[in-house]
Amino acid sequence: MAVNSPATAANPRQQAQRRRRNIAVLFCLPALLLLGALVVYPVLFSAGRSLFDASGDRFVGGDNYAELFNDPATLKAIRNSTIWVVVAPALLTGLGLVLAVLTEKVRWATAFKLVLFLPMAVSFLAAGIVFRLAYEEDPNRGVLNAVAVGVHDAFDDRSAYPTARAREGQSLTGDPGGAYRTTEAVRPGESPGLSLGFVGVAPDAMPSGARSAQNASAATPAADEVRGVVYLDFTPGGGGKPGTVDPAEKGLPGMSVEAVRDGDVAASATTAADGSFAFRGLEAGSYTVRVPAKNFAAPYQGISWLGPALVTPAIIGAYLWIWTGFSMVLIGAGLAALPRETLEAARMDGANELQIFRKITVPLLGPVLTVVFVTLVINVMKVFDLVYIIAPGPVQEDASVLATRMWLVSFGGGNNQGLGSAISMLLLLLVIPAMVFNVRRFRKSGS
Repeated sequence: MAVNSPATAANPRQQAQRRRRNIAVLFCLPALLLLGALVVYPVLFSAGRSLFDASGDRFVGGDNYAELFNDPATLKAIRNSTIWVVVAPALLTGLGLVLAVLTEKVRWATAFKLVLFLPMAVSFLAAGIVFRLAYEEDPNRGVLNAVAVGVHDAFDDRSAYPTARAREGQSLTGDPGGAYRTTEAVRPGESPGLSLGFVGVAPDAMPSGARSAQNASAATPAADEVRGVVYLDFTPGGGGKPGTVDPAEKGLPGMSVEAVRDGDVAASATTAADGSFAFRGLEAGSYTVRVPAKNFAAPYQGISWLGPALVTPAIIGAYLWIWTGFSMVLIGAGLAALPRETLEAARMDGANELQIFRKITVPLLGPVLTVVFVTLVINVMKVFDLVYIIAPGPVQEDASVLATRMWLVSFGGGNNQGLGSAISMLLLLLVIPAMVFNVRRFRKSGS
């Protein structure tokens, strides 16, 4: 009887395995071709292009890489990227952890998670436009500054006459600080009273309670008084005489006025609805009447969110709005898998919720938190859309990160693709360690 040798028996199995391997390679081939065309080739081309000058004709070796650390704009982009990597992932991981724990204790947890996750459905382009409008410095357009101005004005009275100025050639002269004072000294009891005329206030900007100033200008002061009127020296419809209180001219109510003697404020008053004021109980002597600069202070315009100092934190804020839901959902999934008996045992032993959170929940969620953090680090290293859309042109360089700097150097006016390729290789080198770490974490969790 013939007996098959082990080599003969193994041959069909090896052929079957080889056939399956060939079929697997055949199915993976389209994906491998796409991966090579869209990833491998661009990386190799960029690595080679980074060794040539802007024109691509002259080999310069490592000069482009040396220029990376000599160019102030690129160094600023590296600094901003470092801020992004340090701040954004840590804030997002912390926010996601806190929200994931809190949503377990609310009744409408699913709806709450849905609302927080909705920004992930918005493209970075649309989110950037939304936040660019929200950060507008004009309170009439930017919602954040509208809120800031509303809160500020609720606690700090704003000037009612920011555009007012004294009529030239009359009894007032301007001080360097923006105040106005009388050109001649006044004494208590002098008649007639002072007439301090101002212009530059639009009729529709006048307070609704303002009344005619003519009667106030004719009032006679007592022996220890200095009286006067502050009025809008403008007659609606034309006519009138400059420097004279005409019947149709109204007083400027609510304006602060001071009587100054030897550099000190001897008395102060606030104008009435007809613009009249009076300093009573003054000692004999000469005084200067001053209208302080606070009457003409420009209104509070809010915060310059997109100025050089705040543009990077402002863009990070927009990024947090988009990605907080992502962080919360991933950490929430890990939280749902925690052994509940461990948490209940801790409660029975007398631990409060804060102790359970710090000493049980966070340590058990360590692997999940690490994966979320590293994933966000990779993501923020590549951030481009938000920075490019939100940052205005004048502060684009102050907000630039490595990705935007690479684009600006290569295509946004710099036309130096050699230096741009060097920046892209630097960005790749910075991303690779985080990617390798994440892949290893996934492999460990899957084994």
